[in-house]
Amino acid sequence: MEPKKKLRCPLGVPGGIIAAIIGLVGVILNIIHFDALNLAISFALFIMAMPFVRVTLMVHSANDRLDELESKISK
Repeated sequence: MEPKKKLRCPLGVPGGIIAAIIGLVGVILNIIHFDALNLAISFALFIMAMPFVRVTLMVHSANDRLDELESKISK
């Protein structure tokens, strides 16, 4: 059995950063154009992006810890 490599860049991090940037740009553009519905949607996307990154990092770090424990138990 080959040892698994640790995930160095979990996929949630770039996705969350992109979501935060898109939400921020959406908020700015919708303030300029006075569009309330899309402003609310963009603000929600901006607010939800960072917890998405945090949850993804926690899941990947937990998986790495489980892999370490499994390798210690199997030895």
